[in-house]
Amino acid sequence: MEKSEIRRMMLAKLKQQSEEEKEKKSLKIKEMLFSLEEFKQTKVLMSYVNLEYEVNTEEIIKEALKMGKVVAVPVTVKRDKTILPSKIINFEEELFPAHFGIREPKREFLRIVPKESLELVLVPGIAFDRKGVRLGHGLGYYDRFLKTLPSEVKTIGLAFDFQVVDELPVSPHDIPVSKVLSA
Repeated sequence: MEKSEIRRMMLAKLKQQSEEEKEKKSLKIKEMLFSLEEFKQTKVLMSYVNLEYEVNTEEIIKEALKMGKVVAVPVTVKRDKTILPSKIINFEEELFPAHFGIREPKREFLRIVPKESLELVLVPGIAFDRKGVRLGHGLGYYDRFLKTLPSEVKTIGLAFDFQVVDELPVSPHDIPVSKVLSA
């Protein structure tokens, strides 16, 4: 199957999932993440801010902040299709819907975090395979970003169980994640 066909099928499934099912599975994924040793050890975390149909990261971010972790979220730089990690302190007050409807820090709250200080990055995806290969929205923002991370930075994809497939088509620019958590 072509990437575009898989993307279309998965997006349809994601959007059909009930709110209740999404929240139940998102909570399970959060519990799995918080029980991982690499999460417990992490002091500086970057997490995507979820779109309506993705694994909910809002509670992950808020709880990580309460735990005293430094939490960065992506800021998109449209002109060169890249993302920058920006530290947030108050989830409620600092974010607004930006490019593609994704919530990002308002300009006055931009606090760029050096990629070298990141220890763990939570990565969104439309689909993942068992080897960590990721299928995104097709614009390459995350692949460009992941390619620039130091090799010791752990990357974890968060997915609903149906988003994890045996194998995805791979392009030379695709960067796999270290691990996928799903429920």
